[in-house]
Amino acid sequence: MVLFAAGDNIEVLQKACDSGNAKSCAAVGLLYEKGQGLEQDYKKARELFFKACDLGGAIMCSALGFAYETGQDVKQDYKKASELYSKACDMRDANACEALGLLYNDGKGIKQNHKKASELFSKACDIGDAMGCYNLGVLYNEGNGVKQDYKKARELYSKACDIGHVDGCYNLGVLYLNGQGVRQDKRRAKEYFGKACDMGEQGGCDWYKKLNEQGW
Repeated sequence: MVLFAAGDNIEVLQKACDSGNAKSCAAVGLLYEKGQGLEQDYKKARELFFKACDLGGAIMCSALGFAYETGQDVKQDYKKASELYSKACDMRDANACEALGLLYNDGKGIKQNHKKASELFSKACDIGDAMGCYNLGVLYNEGNGVKQDYKKARELYSKACDIGHVDGCYNLGVLYLNGQGVRQDKRRAKEYFGKACDMGEQGGCDWYKKLNEQGW
């Protein structure tokens, strides 16, 4: 997001914020947070971030959720984080849906519910979030909140891998290596381990080397 420094621009942003423009509220909030063109004021910045969220700024709702989840400049509060993530997810923010899914999956601030987590991961995946696809794949792989289905896990890992998720590629390699949900195919397994290796996954490199030495 562009940070404005000129006084007249700040006035324009503030007026737009007062008129109900979420992005302008977020921008002025960032100026207060960074102390750029305005006296640094974290309290004022957070008030503006919440205003941006209330005005429909999904990204800001998600960012606030992350702040409360991690205790970043605020007291850690998983319940508050879940409320903010939920609000952003309702506005189709994929990261928020995935993050809320993790809270349900781990039972942080809300009652653990793998089924609810699967629904949220599915929504995030449908929007195009690689982590959502991967996490849903893990649930199908392990049978948590959904009926165990290696074929479905393979489809989800494949989607995550195609978007560039390293663990999606690695886990896909494992399924082909073990013949889970697919016919065992060590050449395909090596291919996916190679992709994971190229993305920095050492386990992928190790398996690629091992399969290569075996003549695959």
